[in-house]
Amino acid sequence: MNLIAELTELLGPTHVLTGADCAAYTKDWTGKYTSDPVAVARPANTAEVSETLKLAARHGVDVVPVSGRTGLVGGAMTRGGLMISVERLNKIRELRPETRIAIVEAGVILDRLHSAAEAEGLYFPLWFGARGSAMIGGVLSTNAGGSNVLRYGSTRALCLGLEVVLADGRVLNLMSELHKDNSGYDLRNLFIGAEGTLGIVTAAVMKLVPQPRAYATATLAAKSLPDALVLLNRLQEATGGAVEAFEYMPASYMNGLAAARPDIRQPFTPPYPVTILVELGATAPRDATPSDTGEIPVTLLLQEVLAEMMEEGMVLDAEIAQTEAQRKAMWERRELAAEVMFAPKFVIGTDIALPLEQVETFLTRMAARLPLLDADAQDMCVAHLGDGNLHYSVYASGDDPVLHDQMVEAVEDEVAALRGSFSAEHGVGLSKRPSMARRKDPVALDVMRSIKAALDPDNRMNPGKVIPDRA
Repeated sequence: MNLIAELTELLGPTHVLTGADCAAYTKDWTGKYTSDPVAVARPANTAEVSETLKLAARHGVDVVPVSGRTGLVGGAMTRGGLMISVERLNKIRELRPETRIAIVEAGVILDRLHSAAEAEGLYFPLWFGARGSAMIGGVLSTNAGGSNVLRYGSTRALCLGLEVVLADGRVLNLMSELHKDNSGYDLRNLFIGAEGTLGIVTAAVMKLVPQPRAYATATLAAKSLPDALVLLNRLQEATGGAVEAFEYMPASYMNGLAAARPDIRQPFTPPYPVTILVELGATAPRDATPSDTGEIPVTLLLQEVLAEMMEEGMVLDAEIAQTEAQRKAMWERRELAAEVMFAPKFVIGTDIALPLEQVETFLTRMAARLPLLDADAQDMCVAHLGDGNLHYSVYASGDDPVLHDQMVEAVEDEVAALRGSFSAEHGVGLSKRPSMARRKDPVALDVMRSIKAALDPDNRMNPGKVIPDRA
């Protein structure tokens, strides 16, 4: 029997897609990376994933794991490989409010876990625009971040245990519910962020946290980025670390938003150079219970800190959400970032991390350096400022691959000089492999290749992603 016939016998004819039936799986969100898989297999459980990988190994076929297909770096692209979608592994196996954990399969959509946790008065604090389609397997494979990293950490910090199927079909059971386990190498974290190059994540034990009883949300204009960081530190001290999000939307982004979505109300006209979206989350009743006059303590606290900084001249303007509708409108401006930043032609998108105090230096240096490469180039960024993660895009004047590479290297140069990273939360995939070759420590790359060879000696698990070839 050939591979397709054996897969069909294993999974059933409706769960082995070929030809035109694969169309939905052949493009990523950006449209930049296209695929031509031999088939898309849709197993329903871990045992079927295991048997599918055994079949692929026997036929010598490459395997590319697929989840919500919301990636931006080409991590799920293949030419002739077998795509294995985890979409049918979509059970929330258990949700335990008393120990604040959820045991979930890889195909559970993020929004569904949010809703399930909320029903128990809890929160799964991984939050970003694609939460309605992104799946647990994908966010684990890329170590996704989002807007709440400042308070809760990235996906790696939210995971206690994993179930992974290896290249040869063996099931690696790392489904620990423990907060401490010092019994050897930390294999769990090895697979988080590996983008399917070492195995397929099929299930995980994820942490939950108390659902905030109240939010205080504001859009404000800071005099400068250093002043914005002063505000962040004051709010952290005043609230005991309750800042959920601290998002930077400079004038370049607000202008881009106005052009792409004129239906969205602008908070300040004209936009200020430094606009910040800040949100505090109160879990203690003393901070969230309205007073006799209806005032919420956490909102009053935010007002007080902003008023102080306005008197000092560090905050220039502010609006505080008074209703949930106003809060959602503020977040909509930020969550449209992907739509806004990928709208212009000839976009070179980067996803970088910098020490907090170096964000302004980076932007200043790039503003001076870009015109030397392309006099007509423009840039735009939006940032998770609280953790130093910038989504920085450059718009070249034309579709010149050499020029685009020069621009990426210019970003890498400045990031390296400022002790940052060229990859923060979107993964490496295909698009950042050249950066890995240029910028990653050579010894670290050798260690990665050794790990890859040990777990996937035939190099069939998402080949060509993450790890660059030897020079």
